[in-house]
Amino acid sequence: QVQLVESGGGLVQPGGSLRLSCAASGIIFGIYRMNWYRQTPGKQRELVATIFSDHFTNVADSVKGRFTISRDNAKNTVYLQMNTLKAEDTAVYYCNAHHSWNDYWGQGTQVTVSS
Repeated sequence: QVQLVESGGGLVQPGGSLRLSCAASGIIFGIYRMNWYRQTPGKQRELVATIFSDHFTNVADSVKGRFTISRDNAKNTVYLQMNTLKAEDTAVYYCNAHHSWNDYWGQGTQVTVSS
């Protein structure tokens, strides 16, 4: 059974930082492309960051210079370090694992940026 379990969300003030974690089980983690998406009510899910099996990364322009994605294959975990958070970063953040025709999602973790 495949599970992706996100953690690390919460309430933070503008300018603050959070680190999200996504622990995977039931997959050969190292071969999967791992993604972080986010979604706000009434909007489409947005791709925030991607890390490939070779550790190559890509982040959306909206978070470039502020967010960093990384992975620890020994721990089957992907991280999203979020710095200099803004109100517009408020969303539910989802972890996604993708390889070939396999596509798995976590349950999401809420990030709220507010003073």
